[in-house]
Amino acid sequence: MSTSIRLLLSGYFPDLTEDQLQKYEQMGELYKEWNQKINVVSRKDMDQLGVHHILHSLGIAKVVQFPEHTAVMDVGTGGGLPGLPLAVMFPEVKFHLVDSIGKKIHVVQEIARELHLQNVTASHTRAEQVREKYDFIVSRAVTRLANFWPWVRNSFKKSDLETKGLYYLKGGDLEEEIAESGLVAETFALTDYFTEDFFETKKVVYIQSKP
Repeated sequence: MSTSIRLLLSGYFPDLTEDQLQKYEQMGELYKEWNQKINVVSRKDMDQLGVHHILHSLGIAKVVQFPEHTAVMDVGTGGGLPGLPLAVMFPEVKFHLVDSIGKKIHVVQEIARELHLQNVTASHTRAEQVREKYDFIVSRAVTRLANFWPWVRNSFKKSDLETKGLYYLKGGDLEEEIAESGLVAETFALTDYFTEDFFETKKVVYIQSKP
């Protein structure tokens, strides 16, 4: 890898503990091992795992700080992104990672076990079948917002938490997609936080859930 994951993340998140940095490094190794067996990350991306996947996932942490004891669902998590990197950063927050592809959830469960992430559960299911409620929902470019929002709009807890809602990692020009969805959305450009060229068109889209 061009830059070590430890160096990369400690530069952008100076408050990370030694334990957290070790977990991120180990996560990188585990993804390499698992990707040999099950393609959870694009093979051509493996050399850039730190930037393209772990740091990209943590773009959400630049936009929102999940308060302790809140609950987050990661929808369409695939191999555990953005959920696993966020779970390392917020150990006092509960994360539920869901995906409709069972073999990918198996990888997520194994990586979470190896990293001793007590705050992670992973389920082979679809978001609209999950009955629990959450303070936050995160996802990484699963589909267009107009398709995605109906899956999750009833999954939020009723609370006064001002930052609650959906944090959606997307790339490209999103004006048309947001307009099509009919949603009120706030966008955060990841170039405001990270300098790598990869983030040039990458954004976090925030949609507040109703009280």
